[in-house]
Amino acid sequence: MFGHLVRKAGWPLVLGASLLALGGAPVVAQDDYPARPVQILVPLAPASTVDVIARKLADEFSKRLGQQFFVENRPGAGGVIGTAELSGSAPDGHAIGMISSNHVINPSIMKTVPFDTLKDITPISVIGSVPLVLVAHPDHPANSAKDLIAMAKEKPGALDYGSAGNGTAIHLAGVLLTSEAGIDLRHVPYKGTGPLTNDLVAGHVQLGFLSITAALPQLQAGTLKALAVSTTDRIASLPDVPTLAEEGLPGYDFDAWIAMVGPKDMPADLVDRLSAEIRAVLEDPAVAEYFAGQGVVIEGTDPATTAAFFEAELDKHSRLVATAGVPKE
Repeated sequence: MFGHLVRKAGWPLVLGASLLALGGAPVVAQDDYPARPVQILVPLAPASTVDVIARKLADEFSKRLGQQFFVENRPGAGGVIGTAELSGSAPDGHAIGMISSNHVINPSIMKTVPFDTLKDITPISVIGSVPLVLVAHPDHPANSAKDLIAMAKEKPGALDYGSAGNGTAIHLAGVLLTSEAGIDLRHVPYKGTGPLTNDLVAGHVQLGFLSITAALPQLQAGTLKALAVSTTDRIASLPDVPTLAEEGLPGYDFDAWIAMVGPKDMPADLVDRLSAEIRAVLEDPAVAEYFAGQGVVIEGTDPATTAAFFEAELDKHSRLVATAGVPKE
């Protein structure tokens, strides 16, 4: 997901960068951090994948850094409420937060967002990505993405695909599929992944993308079948399922992601320190195994790569939303 960014810019890992504060923020020496418990704001509900990953990081940071890191959930408005609170926090590293792909989708589907998506946060690291799986009911006649594309070309508009709602990541994954394959599928939006999954299992909607986390239990139970995965590489937990690129769509690459950020103007030394701590945690085999069990592919990007990735994702999703014709609400 990130290799093209690194190759294009030739960025090294940004470790031990300037100790000068950014934008006039107070300098906090690394030796003094953290001076008190650290709040990790999660703008999504408890038990979400983002929340689960945040709590694991909080536990590991608490052990490594000698102060308690604790999670506070601020769900609502697709992550906007919690991220707005974070953006207004002091940039001293004692309030940090998690964001997901929603962060770069929201500006394209909401009439107003109370902060600047790029300028009002400090990128720290993309923790990992969550691949998506194109699934269908076991009785569906398509047994591969190639079958699906052929069927859709033979009967344009005859097949439908469900999503968790207009403008959600799995909706946009479907938009990219129709665009790359040159096919016409009817979009059926649901109010969340739960209702979508239920109707996929029941056969009320024919196709849909699900996160690997949501898809695996259904695939293991035989209540859904996998046609393809959304990433350029196959997924370790589904080694026999081809990628959409392998199925004839070489330009297809889409997944959800989870990142750690801070308020704007965080001092560079703290950003580098936290980014380095994240990489150290992710290199722990036990942590890596835990994240794999959650369907998360570890990334651990440095701050510069993270910032460039956010910009690229904002542009990509704005184009996909425009293609889908999703009205702002």
